[in-house]
Order: sequence, then C-alpha cells, then structure tokens
Amino acid sequence: MTTEQILHSAKAVRGVAATLTGEQKREALAAMAQALLSAESEILMANAEDVAASRGVISDVMIDRLTLTPSRIASMAEGVLAVSRLADPVGRVLERVERPNGLVIEKTAVPIGVVAIIYESRPNVTSDAAALALMSGNVAVLRGGKEAYRSSAAIVTAMRRGLASVGLPIELVSLVEDTTRASARELMEAVGLVDLLIPRGGAGLIRAVTEQAKVPCIETGTGICHVFIDESADPQMAISILTNAKTSRPSVCNAAEVCLVHEGIAEKLLPMLRRALVDERKEKGEIPVELRLDKRAAEIIDGTPAVDGDFDTEFLDYILAVRVVDSIDEAISHISLHSTHHSEAIVTSSSENADRFVTLIDSAAVYVNASTRFTDGGEFGLGCEMGISTQKLHARGPMGLRELTVYKYIVRGNGQIR
Repeated sequence: MTTEQILHSAKAVRGVAATLTGEQKREALAAMAQALLSAESEILMANAEDVAASRGVISDVMIDRLTLTPSRIASMAEGVLAVSRLADPVGRVLERVERPNGLVIEKTAVPIGVVAIIYESRPNVTSDAAALALMSGNVAVLRGGKEAYRSSAAIVTAMRRGLASVGLPIELVSLVEDTTRASARELMEAVGLVDLLIPRGGAGLIRAVTEQAKVPCIETGTGICHVFIDESADPQMAISILTNAKTSRPSVCNAAEVCLVHEGIAEKLLPMLRRALVDERKEKGEIPVELRLDKRAAEIIDGTPAVDGDFDTEFLDYILAVRVVDSIDEAISHISLHSTHHSEAIVTSSSENADRFVTLIDSAAVYVNASTRFTDGGEFGLGCEMGISTQKLHARGPMGLRELTVYKYIVRGNGQIR
C-alpha cells in the first residue's frame, strides 16, 4: 500500500479506536503480546537479515540497538502487557465545574486520533508505540528506519494477528512500507490525516521533522545529558552513577555524554573516573570509554584533548566529554548553554546545592544522586514510552498514556441559552 492509502485506512478506524472500552483494549493488548511471543522465530529471522545488512554500515553500538534476542522479544511482550495493566486514560474528568446557571462543564481526556511515529533502528519501538497508541484510544501509523524494516514488519504482522484474533480491525496498527525520505515527507505534510507526528531518533531526524512538518509534532529524544559531580559528592557514589549513566547502554538518549567535575574534588575523583571507565574495563575485556578532556582535566589524567564540538555532541558511543568547573554555578551555566534539555544529574551531599541545581536546570528530568538512565517510560511506571519529549508544550519527559490524550470540554445543560 502507498503511504497515503495507509493513512486513509488509519483515519477510517479512528472512531473504532476512540470507542473501545478499557476491557476491549486490555484484551487486544494481551492478544498482541501473545502473538509477539508466538512469532518469535519469524521475528528473529527477519531481524537477523536486518543485522547482516547493517554490519559495516552502522556502528557496533547501533547494531546493539538493532539486534533482537529471545529475551528482548519477551521484554517487548511484557512491555505490551505492562501497558494493558495501566489505568485507561480516556474519559478521565480532569476538571468539573457547575456554573450558577446550572451548566455542568467537564474537561475530559480524549484520544488525539491518528498518531504517526517516525523512528530509526530500534525495533522494540514498534511494539511500544503500538501498545501505547491502542491503550490511549489512538490509531498508530509507524514509519521505521530502513535498517530495521524487516524486523518492524514482522512485529507489526504479529500484532495485527493479535488484533484480528479478538475481532478488531488490523488497521489500528500500520507500518509504512516506503522507507525513503518521501514517506517521511508525506507524513509531515499529511494535514487532515495525521493528528500528531512524533519523531524518535537522532538529532538530524528530529530537526528535519520539527522544521518541515505541517502537522502538529512533538520534539523528542536528542540527549546531551550531563552528570555534575559536586565538591561534596561521595566519590564512590559518583563513580557508580557515572559508570552506569555512560556504559550501561551508551547508544540510548538517556546515556550521559558530559561529566562536569568541581575543581574541589577533581584531583581525587578524576583518577578514579579514569580507573573505572578505562583501565578496569580494559582489564575485564570490555570496551573502554574514550575520555575527551578539557585542559584542566588533562592536567590531572590522560585522555584525548577535547575539541570544539565535543561538549555539544550526542556521541551514542563509549565517549565521554569531561570538564573541570570552578563552582556549581559554572556547571549550571555550562549545562544551560550546551544541554538539549533531556536529563541532567548532580551528585552531591549538599541539600542546598541539590535544590539550586533542580531549580535552575531547565531539562525534562533532573536527578539528584541517581543515574540519568532512569529517564524511561518503564522506569517511570508508564509501562513504556512513545518517546521522551524535550519541549515544554503539551508533553515533557517520557510520554506515556496520558501524554497521548488531549481534552475537550463536555458541557451538559437542560435548556440554558445565553
């Protein structure tokens, strides 16, 4: 099918999605989760073809994002079930006002409609997005990257089997077949067919969508995330948090890309940092982190001299930019200039500094003594996420069910006129 045909088919079932009961949606999601598990072999076969075609084309850490395993498919199915266990967001009365003239006004949560998602090399986004869209009463139109197309197609085929098994139209979840830029452009210009467009991927994709889209869109994802280690920080805690934030999965948007270290702790902490991220990882046969150091950090430990742009780059790799700062205010100033407003953390024993940091840092998620890797729908109790919004209007941070609804005013009277 052409992209236009897919969009018209999606619009045709928008009313079906909006009127599903919570029980119908839970039944459908359970069937979709089971269908994913039943289709494990065909999904893995399709994914193996994607991985083989991508080797030598994308980096090893991006290959990791692309690769599916039986345990990752099981996690995808569990993510779908986790969404089904959440409260139905549709129909919630957000505010209720009874006017002196007897009118009852209820601000009520309703689905957005047709939600299109453009994403890149993470096949698990396919199931996450479909589950969230269905549970929030929306229709999902998915447009994955060409490197993951076979995997995404196998996943959507399985989920559609689940929908059909409970008597629902398969058009509630669709995958765009065209992986060229033309289909992305069609989605961006599909006024009247797409109610919301969500780009989920690298900085180039997000910039293109937010600059060119004629339909409403939400800016998501790009993560130049910072960890600031304050003078009063517990050194072992700081190293533990930074190691997790940088190395647990460096290819994702909530991984740390920049470490700022207060000068008062730099002489003690930086050698520990190098030991943990470089030397110990080499000893274990793990990939060491390349440390890109400003001049002051380079006077204390060995690493690669930082160049222009290193503090403005989402590396998505085993690379960390490191800078020594004079004060918490210099750290806050640096983050304000270089952050993409995703996730930032402070490691400190000072409640005063913690409060100052969380007040002045203007990002979607701000952490005190915890890893930035928690910025995730599942970790926030949302089941999974449609993306992580770094803007301020409508949705901010991990986008779960409630962020996929809007509201309308339902006004009930008994003959009032103005």
